[in-house]
Amino acid sequence: MTAGSIFSLVGRTAVVTGAGGGIGRALARGLAAAGAELVLVGRNGSLQDAADELRASGAACDAVVADLAATDELAAVMDEIANAREVDILVNCAGIIRRGPDLDVSEAQWREVLAVNLEAPRILSRSFGRGMLARGRGKVINIASLLSFQGGLNVASYAASKHAIVGLTQALATEWAGSGIQVNAIAPGYIVTANTEPLRADEDRSRQLLNRIPAGRWGQPDDLVGAAVFLASSASDYVTGHTLVVDGGWMAR
Repeated sequence: MTAGSIFSLVGRTAVVTGAGGGIGRALARGLAAAGAELVLVGRNGSLQDAADELRASGAACDAVVADLAATDELAAVMDEIANAREVDILVNCAGIIRRGPDLDVSEAQWREVLAVNLEAPRILSRSFGRGMLARGRGKVINIASLLSFQGGLNVASYAASKHAIVGLTQALATEWAGSGIQVNAIAPGYIVTANTEPLRADEDRSRQLLNRIPAGRWGQPDDLVGAAVFLASSASDYVTGHTLVVDGGWMAR
């Protein structure tokens, strides 16, 4: 097997949530460039723009509008996709953050973060995992965070959800490894996205963060593409339950 074929995703279908922008959109482009057909899932207007961009590049792509916070309705929508398509790769990328001291965070805000960041990945993993288990192959990639390992500052709900997504990754990996399914996570460092805009806008906080990053720069969404293609491809067939940190050296310091 050649190096190129090991990383090829030709003939495979990938579902990517949060694909309208930021990391999700970059990962969708990367998977498409490796040959995958895409089903993009999200709720904002930029989702169709992302699908149009991929189609213009020659990729096969569908877009499905879904509110990942509406967990009571989500399983039915995802089951419909799973019944219509053989999904080989699931990328649970959608995520939200609510900043503020935990004593000031409302219960509704707490539940919304946990719904999108944790409950939705579990629901999607169940919807598409059934088909993967029946076929004896599949890849699930969850998006964790540096705050899967640290507490952060004024982001208790986000940190709790990202700690839990690593636990879910390991639990499903343990259950499904013997059936040919690999479940892994990517933990991005400080990446230029809408979620980090308040940090980058704060000169003092941004400088503190950059001083801690050995690479000396904020990451870009495209910095995560190689990790995603690896975990989605045959190259990672004996890798499961792992959280791959892509952080410019933050955790090493």
